[in-house]
Amino acid sequence: MKLHQLRYVHEVAKQGMNISQAAETLHTSQPGVSKQIQLLEEELQLQIFLRNGKRLVGVTEPGKIILDLADRVMREMNNIKRVGEDFTQKQAGTLVIATTHTQARYRLPVAVKAFTEQYPDVKLTIHQGNPSQVAEQVASGEADIGIATEAISKEEKLVALPCYQWNRCVVVPHGHPLLSDTPLTLKKIAQYPLITYDFGVTGGSVVSHVFEKENLTPNVVLTAIDADVIKTYVGLGMGIGLMASMAYDKDRDSGLAMLDASHLFPVSTTYLGFRRDTFLRGYIYGFIQLLAPHLDKKTVNAAIQSANPAT
Repeated sequence: MKLHQLRYVHEVAKQGMNISQAAETLHTSQPGVSKQIQLLEEELQLQIFLRNGKRLVGVTEPGKIILDLADRVMREMNNIKRVGEDFTQKQAGTLVIATTHTQARYRLPVAVKAFTEQYPDVKLTIHQGNPSQVAEQVASGEADIGIATEAISKEEKLVALPCYQWNRCVVVPHGHPLLSDTPLTLKKIAQYPLITYDFGVTGGSVVSHVFEKENLTPNVVLTAIDADVIKTYVGLGMGIGLMASMAYDKDRDSGLAMLDASHLFPVSTTYLGFRRDTFLRGYIYGFIQLLAPHLDKKTVNAAIQSANPAT
């Protein structure tokens, strides 16, 4: 059994049984990949992949176990590489962050700016998506860390650390009746066309639950994953907006007025997550603490130890 054989079966599975795509990613030939998979299956005396002629169409039961083990081997090899890099290239490397638009636009900029100043030789990439996509990218290894509300803490493959808490506000055009109809209530919100986050995004399920608990059905006319989109359509007079308070800036959003809604909804917690089996480079600890000062290296390592009690 050769390490490159495990790498080949791992990549073929990752590419949806597409040997040609796997070969291209691995910078080798399609016949070479096919031959090595065949040799591995012969050595193990079982099939890893199901076939229809020469085409791979699925994974056998023992193949699922082998692919899971191969995935672990690839991750540990990558961790070994990270250890070497952390001692020979302390200030250089890559950092891929997966997060939601709201976090990327309104909460990360200060930390990102400070990080790039402290680690100018680290290539930083930010992927945006909804919370479920963020969690999936980190779990699959596409991203080093993920920052989102709700989904991160529910993914069993990740260590989830609470970063900060936030709540919501209602934004309306100046002169809107709600501005003089205080106090703000859920019933009053439900009387107007509502523009808000998709209920599967950025704490949206919390909002949905609160309305349901009061037997109210909000008149949602538009949903988005982007707070800027919400504000744009509120400005066009399509309805009132319900969004994260951090996304409202008095100067930048001078065309809109803001009503605090924190008394109507429970606070939401934004989590930072990373795979529990990943070796963290020194600069990743640095970014985490820049984003959430209470998450120093000792605290992060304690969370890792708690998530991996056998290590």
